[in-house]
Amino acid sequence: MKKTGSILLAALLLMGVLWGCGSKPGESAPASSGKSSDKTPVVLNEVAHSIFYAPMYVAIEEGYFADEGIDLTLITGFGADKTMTALLTGEADIGFMGSESTIYTYKEGASDYAVNFAQLTQRAGNFLVSREPIENFTWDMLIGKDVLGGRAGGMPEMVFEYILKKNDIDPANDLSIDQSIDFGSTAAAFSGGQGDFSVEFEPHATSLESKGDGYVVASLGEDSGYVPYTAFSARKSYIEKNPDVIESFTRALQKGMDYVQTHTPAEIAKVIAPQFAETDIATIETIVGRYAAQDTWKSDLVFSEDSFTLLENILEEAGELDGRVPYADLVDTSFAKKVLQ
Repeated sequence: MKKTGSILLAALLLMGVLWGCGSKPGESAPASSGKSSDKTPVVLNEVAHSIFYAPMYVAIEEGYFADEGIDLTLITGFGADKTMTALLTGEADIGFMGSESTIYTYKEGASDYAVNFAQLTQRAGNFLVSREPIENFTWDMLIGKDVLGGRAGGMPEMVFEYILKKNDIDPANDLSIDQSIDFGSTAAAFSGGQGDFSVEFEPHATSLESKGDGYVVASLGEDSGYVPYTAFSARKSYIEKNPDVIESFTRALQKGMDYVQTHTPAEIAKVIAPQFAETDIATIETIVGRYAAQDTWKSDLVFSEDSFTLLENILEEAGELDGRVPYADLVDTSFAKKVLQ
């Protein structure tokens, strides 16, 4: 494994000091309900606040968490390292991020490690943006180009490199990938003239198009195939002590999954619009439609062993994993299966 795990542990120590001084990362986002003494408080830290995670926001806005007796507080961590830090230090009860982070911390020897109990997305959620429209894009068009990429060891960058390798392109030598720009800042950098292409999440990809600064030419979700991109996890001790909470949380999520499977992008957009007050409803609908068309969301929350093996394959190919970890230790499917009964 590269330096990713060690960097995460260093971040844990640093963030512990910062929190001891009363400073916390992330920003609160609208959650399911106000404080209520008859509901169980649960703090959920999400890696990013994105329409990509629509089923979760449907569950919030439709009151599914409240119906299950959960008083949810949603905090955005702005990066998987920060979300995992919040989880392991007890600042969050549940984390939502790429499952590669659970593998890193397990490999680093964390005793009370994070266990994945529900998988939300099964496709990558980012898109390749070009400076000019390209009708028949092929990945070899990136050879010799400058691309704004993602953080080393993170799912966006690893899936991007996975696609390049599938197309016989060497990520290290056939193109230049800039990994120095903070998450969420690549669109602004691209608008400012950096890079020939940029790998963008929504709403940044659509925003670049609307401003005429870029054009979506490929979907990483379509070209990578089914990938276990994001999942919910909790510390092993939390799951052991609070199985009823995890089950209720998972049941609320499943209701959100059922909703997006049975409603139109327009209906989904209307429900989740309060979560994205800065984005107009037409843009939300466009983005939801784009994600729905590529089969982004699973119909259930079961994180299969095949998916976990694929994740480890991607990590190994990226040079981020030097040995396999036990699926049985890091994934618990009992809650996801139970709520389907």
